[in-house]
Amino acid sequence: MVCFRCIIVNTLLKGDNVDDDDDDNKNNVDNITIYLGTTLTNQNSIPEEIKSRLRSGNAGYHSVQNLLSSRLLSKNLKIKIYRTIILPVVFYGCETWSLTLREERKLRVF
Repeated sequence: MVCFRCIIVNTLLKGDNVDDDDDDNKNNVDNITIYLGTTLTNQNSIPEEIKSRLRSGNAGYHSVQNLLSSRLLSKNLKIKIYRTIILPVVFYGCETWSLTLREERKLRVF
């Protein structure tokens, strides 16, 4: 069975999709590809993935903000909404991340 995610990661790491016409900027190009909601770069940049996940989490929060600010819902129900809708978006694929302390603090705040 072929792992398409592995193929894309290997392609990015090899730099196959870097434009060969511009030799001066070849090393400075950071190609970003979104695959299954995961941000992949040719540098395998975890901070870029974390930024992307936090943006997605903020978008999810703003989509349910009217529910979370409602006085009709109990605090326990609001916590369940947060844990089932927003947190999975932020932490999707986090098992594979190797985090620095700074990145870990950013995620803890969310």
